[in-house]
Amino acid sequence: MTKKPMDGITVVALEQAVAAPFCTSRLADAGARVIKIERPEGDFARGYDHAVNGESSYFVWINRGKESISLNLREAADRNTLRALCASADVFIQNLAPGAAQRLGFGSAELRMAFPRLITCDISGYGENGPLRELKAYDLLVQAESGLVAISGAPGPWGRIGVSICDITAGMNALIGIQQALLQRANTGQGSRVQVSLFDSAADLMAVPYLQTRYGHGAPERVGLKHPSIAPYGVFTCSDGKEFVLSIQNEREWTLFCERVLSMPYIACDERFSSNHARVRNREELESLITEVFLGLSYSQAVDRMTEAQTAFGAINTVHDLIQHPQFRTRPMEIHGKSFEIPATPYITEWDEKSYRTVPDINQQGATIESGIAQLASSSDRIAF
Repeated sequence: MTKKPMDGITVVALEQAVAAPFCTSRLADAGARVIKIERPEGDFARGYDHAVNGESSYFVWINRGKESISLNLREAADRNTLRALCASADVFIQNLAPGAAQRLGFGSAELRMAFPRLITCDISGYGENGPLRELKAYDLLVQAESGLVAISGAPGPWGRIGVSICDITAGMNALIGIQQALLQRANTGQGSRVQVSLFDSAADLMAVPYLQTRYGHGAPERVGLKHPSIAPYGVFTCSDGKEFVLSIQNEREWTLFCERVLSMPYIACDERFSSNHARVRNREELESLITEVFLGLSYSQAVDRMTEAQTAFGAINTVHDLIQHPQFRTRPMEIHGKSFEIPATPYITEWDEKSYRTVPDINQQGATIESGIAQLASSSDRIAF
């Protein structure tokens, strides 16, 4: 078996929901031993739905390859168990409610004072400073608070982005921070602290709208499948009713589009459409012209023309279409004796396995983990806190 980059790394994860589990699932994929600390009733994400043969789709997605131990951290004995796990860990990550980990005795400062090589990662809603630091934060709330919903979707009632984008991005940022901290420890021999918030993660996604609003001509409007800054860039319909989206990114693409798709080469030099700035300013006239052309073409004819012109386009697919998509990669996972297909990781590495490791039941490895702690305690004094 190919050696993985995180082989030998132990991660203790006091985690729940999406953000931290997303991060640690990627560490587990890369070979880390991830010990998931669950409350006696389990991570509440186990109950989000029952779509995967009775298992939660959320839990199956981001808890593969982990070990589960159930601890009641209100009990001193279980807190001692967690301290012992931290003593031999490389990484401790938590995303409990604001201040909860610190009140339990597992704040980053306290842990790193006891274990200088430990890398700690705290994922919060709004960070540790500022007036909202104590506010609970879930994905949709941060989508709204950060302005993401104000630039997303079409005019009319507000709508959420269809996936947990703030949680996912926070998990990715935590992964980046932890990987950098491990490299830093290799250089210095010392652990360090990583802090990630859902709000900061969402605000980073808002960099272009922020810059446009603060230093440009105002915030982008909600324009549905159009692009607020580029034209043509949006959805069009063919004579057979099939819809697709297309995008023109530069003047070379625009010239070829006019010649080979619209069959109107002179349009490329029309002063109303001769630059992206002009096309955005005259978007309504531009889209009316393009719409008329595509309404005279079947979808297959439109695809042939856009392929010849090397115009970027894409079908508007449903989730069912995604399942059948020729580019969609999956990887099998077995849960309770049944095999399921899970989306493959979006990166391909030399250490990928043919199948994902399964997800744990609540406290499935609890006895084994406790036994390992007992053996360590009998041969070492490292777990003094």
